[in-house]
Amino acid sequence: MEKSLFVTAIETLDSVAKMMNLDPNIHAVLRNPERELKVAIPVMMDDGHMEVFTGYRVQHSSVRGPCKGGIRYHPNVTIDEVKGLATLMTLKCAVVNLPFGGAKGGIKCDPFKMSRRELENMTRRYTVMILPIIGSRRDIPAPDVNTNSETMGWIMDTVSMFEGRTVLEIVTGKPPDLGGSCGRFEATGRGVMLSTIQVLKKKKCDPEKTTVAIQGFGNVGSVAAKLLAEKGCKIIAVSDVTGGFYNPKGLDLDSIFKHVESSENHLLKGYQKKGTEPISNEELLLL
Repeated sequence: MEKSLFVTAIETLDSVAKMMNLDPNIHAVLRNPERELKVAIPVMMDDGHMEVFTGYRVQHSSVRGPCKGGIRYHPNVTIDEVKGLATLMTLKCAVVNLPFGGAKGGIKCDPFKMSRRELENMTRRYTVMILPIIGSRRDIPAPDVNTNSETMGWIMDTVSMFEGRTVLEIVTGKPPDLGGSCGRFEATGRGVMLSTIQVLKKKKCDPEKTTVAIQGFGNVGSVAAKLLAEKGCKIIAVSDVTGGFYNPKGLDLDSIFKHVESSENHLLKGYQKKGTEPISNEELLLL
C-alpha cells in the first residue's frame, strides 16, 4: 500500500530530527497538526440537484506566526494529503525564516466538470465553513492546485460581506485590482527556475547544454518551462494530468502555450506537432 503524504512528511521530519538532535519535546509537537477541520459543503448544481462536497483546512503550527498555505480543488484530495502539505509548509517557512506557520486546505471535487457558478458557490460556502479559524492573525489562505486569483477574490468578497468592510488581508494571491501582488502568478515557477539555475552553477553545468523534463504544466510548470527556456535550457518533455509530450530535440513551447490557452480547461490533451510524441507522467520521470 502506498504511503500517504502525511506519513512521508513525518518520516522525513523524524529523520531530520535525529540528525540535528532536535529536542524530543519539540519533535513530539511537530509530529501533530494543531488543528484539523473537516466540512460538508452543500452546493445546488446547475441541473437542480444538491451535491455535498467534502472540504478540509489543516493548521499544522502557529508557533512562528499566522499559518500560511494554499487551497486546492482536486478529486483525490484527502485529509492525509492536506495534513502532509500543511506539515511541509511549516518546515518550508522555517527553513527560509519566514514568520509564518504551515497550513493547507482542499475540497474533494473535479473542478473541470463544474461550471463557474458552481465553483463560485462552492468556494463561498467553504469560506463560510472555515471562517471561524482563518484571518490575518490566524491563517491566511492562498491559491494552489486548480485555484487561482479569481478563487481568492471570491473568498475575500465573502469574508468582507461578513465583516462589513473590505478585508484585503484575508488571502494572498488575489487579483492585482483587489490588492494582490503583481508577479504573484509567476512567482513559484520563477522560484523553480532560479533554484534550478543555482544547482546547475554549483554542478558547473551549462544551461544551454542542459535538457529539462517538467511534470505539471499549470501555473508553476508552464512558467518554469518558459523561464528555463529563456535561460537556454532545452525543454524536451512536459506533462499534466492528461499526459505529456516528448521531443529529444526540444519542444516548440510557443505552439504548446497556444494549444493550452485555446483548449478546454487549458490542458495539454490533443496537442500535435511533428517530431513530438506522447509520453506518460511515469515515463517522463524516467527520462
